[in-house]
Amino acid sequence: MPRLFTALEIPRNAAMSLSLLRGGLPGARWIDVENYHITLRFIGDVDGRTADEIVERLDRIDRPEFQFRLEGIGSFGSKKPHSVWAGVSQSPEMYALQGEIERICQRIGLPPDPRKFTPHVTLARLKSSRLDDVVQYLAGRGNFHTATFTAPRFVLLSSRESVGGGPYLTEEVFPLHEARSTPSVSSRLLQPAKSLV
Repeated sequence: MPRLFTALEIPRNAAMSLSLLRGGLPGARWIDVENYHITLRFIGDVDGRTADEIVERLDRIDRPEFQFRLEGIGSFGSKKPHSVWAGVSQSPEMYALQGEIERICQRIGLPPDPRKFTPHVTLARLKSSRLDDVVQYLAGRGNFHTATFTAPRFVLLSSRESVGGGPYLTEEVFPLHEARSTPSVSSRLLQPAKSLV
């Protein structure tokens, strides 16, 4: 079985903004634009029966779509950086979705994800980049941000054995329902009062 993970997709216009960050960092292996995503939960290698059960349970998730944007960049691995990423704005709905997926995975019998959920888009994997080069690269791009966009669905992706960074294949798509807007306070105040007669 291929390695499985759940993710949010990055729309084309945001992906194009991210692609402008490519280059200018020696030793970086840049992720292809079509492989940008935000990992919600790494599942790993599972057998077919477990994969089917995961899909069946994920299909029952009933959550609203939500908005967020990409903002800021950073690196993982403080003294020896191993990747460069774009950050994600705070989104309670994203954390709630990720938490539900995590609970589903644990109920099925998968071990808890040992890493704290830190939403990000990996831009590059670093092999032999010097710390000074990484610091200089980040310093010149710290004010990066995209326009706000909507996540209408999440996906189950698979990756074959590789060095990391794709190519990824979309195995299943799980739509999020349209957020129902609640009437604002001012519009409720404008409603005529019901007659008690």
